[in-house]
Amino acid sequence: MTLDSPRKDDRLGVGEMALRSGLAVSTLHFYEQRGLIRSERNAGNQRRYRRSVLRRLAVIKVAQRMGIGLAEIAAALAVLPDGREPTKADWRRMSSVWATALDERIRTLTQLRTQLDGCIGCGCLSLKACPLRNDGDKLSGEGPGPHFE
Repeated sequence: MTLDSPRKDDRLGVGEMALRSGLAVSTLHFYEQRGLIRSERNAGNQRRYRRSVLRRLAVIKVAQRMGIGLAEIAAALAVLPDGREPTKADWRRMSSVWATALDERIRTLTQLRTQLDGCIGCGCLSLKACPLRNDGDKLSGEGPGPHFE
């Protein structure tokens, strides 16, 4: 069967989904375990994915490229409707959740780029004083230990 051949069931098997999405089968299984995508089982207990899952996978891949973690992606995908295909408006609402976080990330990276030459060799060695890593000592309230990835 080719990807273009008609089928009675419009759902894709895990191998077809992996081929179409460019993701490994193990990645699809992982995403399913994390609740990012969903499959159904056929009479032979094989996974079958709705074609709309391809769009979800595309959103996941783009979001990850933007630096959004899987937990944030899962939370955003959770607001999409169940039982019907998401509309353009649904996708717009979901993606707007990330706009503020992305703007903040852009602001921080721009600040880092601008001040990077001053940081290299500054010698402050202080997470309390460093305006790039812990502006205003915001992390002091989170307790002892490292808080940066």
